[in-house]
Amino acid sequence: MSTFLHTVQRKRWPRLVAAFLAFPPAGLLGLAAAGGRVDDPVAALVGGAVTGLVIGAAQALAGGLPQLWTVATSAGMAAGLTVGATAVGFGTGLGDLVVQGAITGLVVGPAQALVLSGRGRVIWVIAAPALWALGWLVTTLAGVDVSRQCTVFGGSGALVHSALAGLLLIRIEK
Repeated sequence: MSTFLHTVQRKRWPRLVAAFLAFPPAGLLGLAAAGGRVDDPVAALVGGAVTGLVIGAAQALAGGLPQLWTVATSAGMAAGLTVGATAVGFGTGLGDLVVQGAITGLVVGPAQALVLSGRGRVIWVIAAPALWALGWLVTTLAGVDVSRQCTVFGGSGALVHSALAGLLLIRIEK
């Protein structure tokens, strides 16, 4: 990689990581749109769409991603959270949330991958379930009150997710 490209990518990673700041307000807006809890499929669908819209827009803006990333993230979160939360019976135990996160990532990853180019798509699809599951794992272990049935993991999980996702995006988009 040329020195110029290396410098550009090195400056891009902190911006991608900073997008983690969008997760908490995205979750609050999504939770409000869902009626206060993700405790049924309609709440998950609506809450996931709103949460994904805010997260996707922040990631696209911060990371220089195409605007279609926003739409893909919103659609993926809507469908993924609906399937994931329903699959675990809207449970909030550690295992439930890790599974819910993995399922959400199974849907968000391919949706976002449609916006990426080349072989990076496959890598993103494979990594997304682990990144989303890890977000819930970190948030739960950090002691965040996950019993509120939120649409997305908290700031601690978002920071870890964003740091790793940012590194991966930079690597696969070389």
